[in-house]
Amino acid sequence: MVEIKPECISRKRFFTYTIFLFILAGIFEIGGYLIWLWLREDRGLIFAFSGAIILFLYGIVPTFQRFYFHRIYATHGGIFVVMSSYKLNF
Repeated sequence: MVEIKPECISRKRFFTYTIFLFILAGIFEIGGYLIWLWLREDRGLIFAFSGAIILFLYGIVPTFQRFYFHRIYATHGGIFVVMSSYKLNF
């Protein structure tokens, strides 16, 4: 696989791509909430299976971020706190 150097990508495109991955990861973290609903609120198995698939995808999203992964993953924690502060109503 050919690795692209960060210097070859415009800063605006890199920033946009990184923000997109943060939002995608935040959306996929909902999978944990779906499993919680299945266990605690006696929702159907569809919640369990959907949650498991979504959490699996959540684990894959960070692999798309190639540059400065350790810094970006640490920043993700802060974004997670902001995104998880919104209550979802199913």
